[in-house]
Amino acid sequence: MSNSAGVVACGAVALLLFGFAVREALVVRRLQRAGVRAQGVVVDNTRDDWSDGHNLVPVIAFVDQQGHRVRFSPHVRGTGMNLEMGLEVQVLYEDGKPHTARVNMRKYMMGSALWTLLGGAAFAGAGVLLALKN
Repeated sequence: MSNSAGVVACGAVALLLFGFAVREALVVRRLQRAGVRAQGVVVDNTRDDWSDGHNLVPVIAFVDQQGHRVRFSPHVRGTGMNLEMGLEVQVLYEDGKPHTARVNMRKYMMGSALWTLLGGAAFAGAGVLLALKN
């Protein structure tokens, strides 16, 4: 791949990741402003298949506005992201969409946006380095 093609590819990936980060930040902002709040409880910790079973993923249960019991696992995962069984946590979700629930903790709410932003910055930096190499 030539340097100019590498610059374009890195720039495209960086823009895509920046776009996802902005979208994620907007979703979090909307949830914090207008989301439905509920109390959830960590009912289980399962092994994460992606990490060869080393990371535990919390399973959280809560009751939505219609009285249905909902269980979910946060989509942000990794070392230090586990929660103790029995821990009560606040959950936010879109009105009428309890399957969109998220744990109302900073590391769970903003972790995805921050890691995506960091990935976008890495690709942007790689693109700049390739451009300077020309």
